[in-house]
Formats: sequence, structure tokens, C-alpha cells
Amino acid sequence: MKNEQDQFEVLRKIEKVKKSSQRELAEELGFSLGKLNYCLKFLQKKGLVKLKNFQKQPNKIKYLKYVITPKGISERTKLTLNFMKRKMKEYDELKKELEKYD
Repeated sequence: MKNEQDQFEVLRKIEKVKKSSQRELAEELGFSLGKLNYCLKFLQKKGLVKLKNFQKQPNKIKYLKYVITPKGISERTKLTLNFMKRKMKEYDELKKELEKYD
């Protein structure tokens, strides 16, 4: 998965949402179900999220939960910092551009 923004959004949403199906999570993120599935598999492969299922639920598939691993928390922090740096750079560039017109 090349898009760091997608990784960041998925990690952030997983931490916020306590229990949700993939379909609900995809809808909240504005992703197709296929895109979310791809993102989750990628994050699992990297060890950033893991699956936790609810043993007592009769429909276990529906109630699978993704949990951010300690490595995932670290990665999300890095992604957040990179996002903030990009936004600050964009702000500085826009500010310089506007100063040209003053």
C-alpha cells in the first residue's frame, strides 16, 4: 500500500471504533470494501494490526475486531508527524506565495 494517508486513516479509525464490521469501517472511511480489505491485509502483514475475535458472539465473522499493535501505534505516530510536516510545509509555501501579492 503506497498511500501513507490511507494507512494513517485506517489506523486512526481502528483505534477510534471499538467494534465494527469491515463494511461499516469502509463506509466510515469512504473506502470501497475491497480497498479496505487490501489496506487491512497490508497492515496485518506489516504487523501493525492484528485480528481479535469475540468468542462468545454467534456470528464470529461479523464481529472480528482489528486491534493496533504497539508497532502500529509507533507507525501511526510517525505517519502523524509526517502528515503535520507536510501540512506545515504547504502552509509556509502558501504564505510565501500570498506575500508576493502584497
